[in-house]
Amino acid sequence: MVMEHIRNVLHGLKPTILMVFVQFAFAGANVLYKLAVNDGMSTKVLVAYRFLFATAFIVPLALIFERKSRPKLSWVVLFQAFLCGLFGGSLAQNLYIESIALTSATFTSAIANLIPAITFILAILFRLEKLNLGTIAGKAKMLGTLIGIGGAMLLTFYKGAEIDIWSTHVNLLHHNGHLASSQPSDSSNHLLGSIFAIGSCVSFALWLVIQAKMSERYPSYYSSTALMSIMGTLQAVVFALCMERDWSQWKLGWNIRLLTVSYSGIVASGIMVTFIAWCVHMRGPLFVSVFNPLMLILVAIMGSLILDEMLHLGSILGAMLIVFGLYMVLWGKGKEMKKLNQLAPSESSPGSDLTDIVITSRMEVNDNIARVKFDGLSTPISPGDDNSLEKRHEENEGNHS
Repeated sequence: MVMEHIRNVLHGLKPTILMVFVQFAFAGANVLYKLAVNDGMSTKVLVAYRFLFATAFIVPLALIFERKSRPKLSWVVLFQAFLCGLFGGSLAQNLYIESIALTSATFTSAIANLIPAITFILAILFRLEKLNLGTIAGKAKMLGTLIGIGGAMLLTFYKGAEIDIWSTHVNLLHHNGHLASSQPSDSSNHLLGSIFAIGSCVSFALWLVIQAKMSERYPSYYSSTALMSIMGTLQAVVFALCMERDWSQWKLGWNIRLLTVSYSGIVASGIMVTFIAWCVHMRGPLFVSVFNPLMLILVAIMGSLILDEMLHLGSILGAMLIVFGLYMVLWGKGKEMKKLNQLAPSESSPGSDLTDIVITSRMEVNDNIARVKFDGLSTPISPGDDNSLEKRHEENEGNHS
């Protein structure tokens, strides 16, 4: 019993542990993006190569590990994969890297914390979430969304005094001998970079919602990531060929450019997106967006240590508001989930003793995980035990008698 309980606890912690790894990987990709752009690499070519590397890595894995368990491919799934490749891939990444080039890695990471608020709004529109303004949880989610948006506005339009917490006097941006043409030089670049960052957040939030829908029809994580990578590659390569006419930009050597595209493709777009798809399937799109503040902290530390990025008062205040709003949304969501999991048994009709099945998220339906209430106690149903409901129902009747 003790070992079984430990296994259940560890299984429940898997999504959390995976999302922490995801944020560490994404923080590293942010720093590499800034270094590659400073080296003079075209952002469009960078995104195209990222998805080429991701596709070359993930497609063989999908063919090997899911050759027998993969569901039948349909036109609906292909269309959803196209949208995932667009909103979660080519469009989101092009906007995101342009924002990093025009502002800084820390600033863009801070704006990325708007994703939960935008995801919440989109989830309401797509009926994955309920507003419930009549409850404390609903009010908390709405207020948290508004606070997060206000923090983003402060972060965008107010800089304030510089805050020098520490400095290693290490600035890799000046060691490459290049100065990117898109390096921030005035407030117009900063504003444009902010718009790109917010656009990337909207695109990424749309991907989370579409990914949740796609996982219902196609719950194969390697294959769905492979489909998304293929679609993202086609879109990003066509866009880069149309926009970038300098063929020298496509040459890769043993330098920061090769390191950036290989790391971002294999690790960030290959392995990490697979983890995200699994977590979305298990816990829903809002859960995935919980961990973005961790990336902000990691990028701020890395940026200050090796990129000599300076923090400003407006950036800190805006980031604090965004994170505070984020956790208000999460607190409201957690309170709603707790209420669902603690529902009292429903009143049964005469002659029967019905049980309440509470589905904690729509994505968990496909994983055959439910929680069944027996006299206020919650017991997990094993996916392979077809008779578990009937047996426990009979035991419950015996206890009543």
